[in-house]
Amino acid sequence: MLALPVVWSDACRLHEPDGEIFVGVRTPGTELPERIDAIRAALDGATFIGATRHDDGAMLTVHDAALVGFLQSAWDDWTASGLVADPGQDRVVPYVFPHGALAGTATPTATWARAGRFGYDTMTLVGPGTWDAARAAVDCALTAAELVLGGAPAAYACVRPPGHHAGVASYGGSCYLNNSAVAAEALAERFAQVAVLDVDAHHGNGTQEIFRERDDVLTGSVHVDPGAGWFPHFLGFADESDGANLNLPLAPGSGDDVWLAAVRELAEWGSGAQALVVPLGVDAAAADPESPLAVSAAGFREAGRILGALGLPTVFVQEGGYDLATIGALVRETLTGFEEGRQ
Repeated sequence: MLALPVVWSDACRLHEPDGEIFVGVRTPGTELPERIDAIRAALDGATFIGATRHDDGAMLTVHDAALVGFLQSAWDDWTASGLVADPGQDRVVPYVFPHGALAGTATPTATWARAGRFGYDTMTLVGPGTWDAARAAVDCALTAAELVLGGAPAAYACVRPPGHHAGVASYGGSCYLNNSAVAAEALAERFAQVAVLDVDAHHGNGTQEIFRERDDVLTGSVHVDPGAGWFPHFLGFADESDGANLNLPLAPGSGDDVWLAAVRELAEWGSGAQALVVPLGVDAAAADPESPLAVSAAGFREAGRILGALGLPTVFVQEGGYDLATIGALVRETLTGFEEGRQ
């Protein structure tokens, strides 16, 4: 049975994207409420703690107010415009993006154009419960951070939607608000240096952007090589690494040996920090449909041991993992390994 507390909010279930638009085609999508239901079921017996509501201050330390304001009002504005009544327009989705010859700084007046100011892909749809779920995920991450600041060795925020692709003023990659970054910012108020060690199968491009100019929050990521054709495509390369950022891209097909070697390198690199945030994606699993990596359950348990052996106050924040049959067990294995590593 896990000793670390699990922070939860029922509101995280409210986001129902009802699919995504991928290369122009509406597909079912995989970021579903059932993801955290499966995790919660696998953690039966753990101590569950309800998230505490926080004001917007912590969130606004990592995100521009304009992004927060857009996300908060996006669905109501979309509904008021009448777009939701049109066939196929039952979710907020960008259609035009400000770059190249269109790279202005204005926020569009037209509701149907405004999403492109903040959203950088067509996969990340906004629906009637999106804001409440994303906001609840932030509260979960902050509550977990407060438990650790209060003396708990570790805490796990069981949340969705995920967050590590959300940047200072942008959302995408199924992420709206950067839960892991908010947790790291909260820990940085107490600890001189915090390490964010991201083991999701995809690069945490939003977290990297948020802390790029700072040395009090280290950002490191083990992920599938974007150069091999995987999201986020434009970022996550090794040559972006510097003293406060480390990217360890892996070839498609990498399994336990290669992945765990990278996790060890990441842990050693971040070992000088005083506190740790782990964006915990389990989509590097062999059965997961959203990445080409091939990590086993035993591999996730060993990764947990590696992170636990650092002996740092730690906040885990759920990110990816899309195979409903295995996500819960893989999260449990990782957290169990972490507790074993601390012993």
